[in-house]
Amino acid sequence: MAEHGEWTRKGAVISDVTATKEYGVDRDFIVKGIRAGKIEYREASIWGNPFIKILRRQLEQFIDEELGAEQLRRSQSEAELRKIKKEMADLSKRLKELQLRKSELESAMNDLPITADPPKGTSR
Repeated sequence: MAEHGEWTRKGAVISDVTATKEYGVDRDFIVKGIRAGKIEYREASIWGNPFIKILRRQLEQFIDEELGAEQLRRSQSEAELRKIKKEMADLSKRLKELQLRKSELESAMNDLPITADPPKGTSR
């Protein structure tokens, strides 16, 4: 049974669609866990599209029991690797944008005339 606040804790609840992507299990596997009483769920919908919300902890326990700990670790590692690759691609894109802006600013600064010091007695 889930703790009272587990349903509201960030990252503790995932949809069946997300579980399919992250853990490589299909919806039938999740429904099998629900029917066996191993996974608690809540029905929800977004813009009229229904989905099932499940507790991540219970899904991981069910995967561990049915498919083994090795499958669970593998799917978690693959999900983390996808996340890292995406972040690296985003950072690479941002770095290219910054390098382009830097070169634009340096070029613009080189085109500006060099000014002499202001006359004595005046302040900047």
